[in-house]
Amino acid sequence: MKFGVFDHLDHSGLLLRDFYEERLQLIEEYDRVGIHVYLTAEHHATPLGMSPSPSVFHSAVAQRTKRLLFGPLVYTLALYHPLRLAEEVCMLDHLSGGRFQLGVGRGISPYELGYYGVNPDEAHERYLESYEVLMKALKAGRSATPELTHEGKFYQYKDVPMTLAPLQTPHPPLWYGVGDPNGVSWCVANRCNVVGNAPLDRMRAITDRYREEWAAAGHSPDALPLMGTTRHMVIAATDKEANDLARQAYTRWYQSFMYLWEKHGTKPGAYFPSTWDELAGAGRALAGTPETVREQLLHQIEVSGINFVLTRFAFGDLPFADSKRSVSLFASDVMPWILEHTDALQPH
Repeated sequence: MKFGVFDHLDHSGLLLRDFYEERLQLIEEYDRVGIHVYLTAEHHATPLGMSPSPSVFHSAVAQRTKRLLFGPLVYTLALYHPLRLAEEVCMLDHLSGGRFQLGVGRGISPYELGYYGVNPDEAHERYLESYEVLMKALKAGRSATPELTHEGKFYQYKDVPMTLAPLQTPHPPLWYGVGDPNGVSWCVANRCNVVGNAPLDRMRAITDRYREEWAAAGHSPDALPLMGTTRHMVIAATDKEANDLARQAYTRWYQSFMYLWEKHGTKPGAYFPSTWDELAGAGRALAGTPETVREQLLHQIEVSGINFVLTRFAFGDLPFADSKRSVSLFASDVMPWILEHTDALQPH
């Protein structure tokens, strides 16, 4: 069982320079307490994402941490020139001493894609080709002839020198968002770590299928990638205090989440309820004392079959001190307890 943090870096209302500094201090805390990985979203033209350039923010993370793995979940590949992105990935992998993680996806918002001049109807096709070029570029730097040639619908290159290669071989570990068991086969073939927001029963179908296909491919269960789901989380001295804080902060987070959809008079496919109580009632958020949180979390782990818990400790306008307290209590009173109680649960 591993523990990570997912972060939209949604606007809290602070001056942006203060927002970034507080978040980097919180990330230093993740590093100190032994959080395994820190992953960020990429969004544009919306208060849901104040880190629209993941590479810029993660270059700061690389310098402020020592052990923490980190990366985007995901780079919206349809928006990137893949050669430029390959160079950034190589730089970040070396700047971090081989801690960079590579999340890939096509992007969920048609409006964000459209603002960048990308037709949402061709985003998936563009994503697939961009991914192909990115993988070729990352591997080419170590080849006997470090050059890239590619002929595709969106990108054409001939004998482009690849002067950078990532520190990790053949490339940084891959991460992918998955909500359907039918998406598992590609993830197994590419040894992807996966994260989903699906209900627990569907997550169970995903994790069961991943384990089955992983074993069928002849891979060791000890090398099984991480499979997890995200949870907003607030931990405090009492259940009431934690829930009161969470309700207020989630209100702002939800407004940011819905910003572009409401601007265009539509609703997103990836649905979040409008209130904290609905979210928590559906088992998609946790608030309370350490004892409350760990009991609920253990149940969700047992039902879903995940081997990875991805938390959100900072969201909306939750004060920095309360986010930091949640991290401290999670590290001291939840993580060790969960590890002790899940060791015998994981299939081998």
